[in-house]
Amino acid sequence: MSRTLQLAEQLISRPSVTPEDAGCQTILVARLQALGFECETVVSGPEHFRVTNLWAKFKGFSPAALPGLAQTAPDSIAPRTLVFAGHTDVVPTGPLEQWTSPPFTPSHRDGVLYGRGAADMKTSIAAMVVAVEEFLASNPQPNLSIAFLITSDEEGPSVDGTAVVVQQLKARGEVLDYCIVGEPTSVDQLGDMIKNGRRGTLSGKLAVKGVQGHIAYPHLADNPIHRFAPALAELVATQWDAGNAFFPATSWQVSNVHGGTGASNIIPGELVVDFNFRFSTESTADSLKTRLEAILNKHKLDYSLTWTLGGQPFLTTPGALVQAVSESIQAETGVVTELSTTGGTSDGRFIASICPQLIEFGPINASIHKIDEHVLVSSLDPLKNIYKGVLERLAAL
Repeated sequence: MSRTLQLAEQLISRPSVTPEDAGCQTILVARLQALGFECETVVSGPEHFRVTNLWAKFKGFSPAALPGLAQTAPDSIAPRTLVFAGHTDVVPTGPLEQWTSPPFTPSHRDGVLYGRGAADMKTSIAAMVVAVEEFLASNPQPNLSIAFLITSDEEGPSVDGTAVVVQQLKARGEVLDYCIVGEPTSVDQLGDMIKNGRRGTLSGKLAVKGVQGHIAYPHLADNPIHRFAPALAELVATQWDAGNAFFPATSWQVSNVHGGTGASNIIPGELVVDFNFRFSTESTADSLKTRLEAILNKHKLDYSLTWTLGGQPFLTTPGALVQAVSESIQAETGVVTELSTTGGTSDGRFIASICPQLIEFGPINASIHKIDEHVLVSSLDPLKNIYKGVLERLAAL
């Protein structure tokens, strides 16, 4: 059996529904410590929502590995660091009776591996670990430092996971140069798309105040739904920005509207609207807040508004990492990859604050979060080979 497949099955068999890690990281620690990684476990979160994080860094770097620097004092050399990042937690299974095979029993049918986390993203983690094992077997003292940042809080609130580890790394001055997040980014075939950025996410909860009353006596009430309607129309029609070469235009969407008591003869006293911006680097969270509040004030609404910034946008322009990943994909699969910033958020938004070059790349994403989540068995070793190729290319710089 492929070593990548074997490790992937070990991880899939662990029922690590967020925020549970269910022992996945214990498996990874054993593999990484055997290679010479120093492993730190960071547990965070309240008692009812404990999150397990892993920071592991390879300590086998030697100045002698750098041409011309063998005589340099070791303390003066800071090797470039490539971080492999991912999450061991998975989303809930949904109705078990709808699965063709048990979600935490790795199963094979017609060349496909089924199980919760098969695509998102336990196979990526397995491929990363095996790629590092093979790379270090040939390069025991590489011109590159290697690290892993693994969390069990990516599918949950994402408060006590990668964000916590990044803050600790930032506090102690850890320098990261490159990062690959193993999110499933491929669309039709392995390697056809990588994410070199993500849009920011800014959510708001708006409460428009009115006066409750009998629906037959509207002059004695003040309907907040009616008052908000013109402002809603203007918000929907507003162009927040035009995007740029890497990002689509910023979008504003309403996700929930709550008003009324359930009775058909009562004018509600309050309307609550949940909305979200997915914004490009052409806008900032502050500029979007200012513009939206100006529209609400223009329509003379009595309101309260609570904002939640879920993540800033980030972008990695073509450079050493994008080139290494693109070349490795093409060498392994023959595919010319597409750079994209579409889709939702990932933990890349936290890591990007301390790492200038970050991309996301992993298997085909068509089945993620679905019943009978799966991945092609034939894609696992090519995925491992691509990660290994990136290591080789960056180490050669």
